Amino acid sequence: MRSSRRTTQKPDFPARTAPRAGSLDGLDATIATCRACPRLVAWREEAARVKRRAFRDWEYWARPVPGFGPADAPLGIVGLAPAAHGGNRTGRIFTGDPSGDALYAALYDLGLASRPTATHRGDRLELYGVRITVPVHCAPPGNRPTTGERDTCRPWLARELQLLRPALRAIVVLGAFAWQALLPVLTDAGWQLPRPRPVFGHGAEVLLAHSGGGRPLHLVGGYHPSQRNMSTRTLTPAMLRDVLRRGAQVGGLPVRLHHGGPGA
Repeated sequence: MRSSRRTTQKPDFPARTAPRAGSLDGLDATIATCRACPRLVAWREEAARVKRRAFRDWEYWARPVPGFGPADAPLGIVGLAPAAHGGNRTGRIFTGDPSGDALYAALYDLGLASRPTATHRGDRLELYGVRITVPVHCAPPGNRPTTGERDTCRPWLARELQLLRPALRAIVVLGAFAWQALLPVLTDAGWQLPRPRPVFGHGAEVLLAHSGGGRPLHLVGGYHPSQRNMSTRTLTPAMLRDVLRRGAQVGGLPVRLHHGGPGA
């Protein structure tokens, strides 16, 4: 476990620090130092101390997990938060848990990832034109961040979208939590939400104009590839590919289905 015994930081650490990040690399490095939410700090470090039996030989990341993907990505993917024994263990978002297994396999199927599996930071996996991030960067107990934790973490997402904005054309939003967390960030960044506010749903789409005359942004909603959603077939691999394919299309990315059948 890489974490330290330092005390938590003040809750305004993200708000004070995020706007000063001049690049995504700098932002990612700063996110990994955040200790602003005492409950999340305690949980992520306890998970790393106790470990699961299958991962007893791992040195857990046990820090906030930054986004993953190139800085000039036209397509963003926004999820929920790292899993205690997934991203909190591997140090990469959507890596090391069933949700990540489903997501990276779908991205590979569409030609948006260099391979269908992700195991850890440094495994040489590449994403093509895609940046994956989350509104909450620490693993929460029960996969349920509080609204206060979401709001404390919000400046990281806001700055990430600002840095991505020159190339960003579309975002696939995985799950209702991510949808609700993302909308106020987009409003603050100058994108205009229609009235009434767009409602989340699998396959929901909305085009947001930018008040400053910048490029409009396509939002595409999709169910989160959680183990529960996949096992109950609330979300199937084909459904996941469909929303990712749509996001890539409106984002101007070429896609090709080179693995898996349409009903797989």
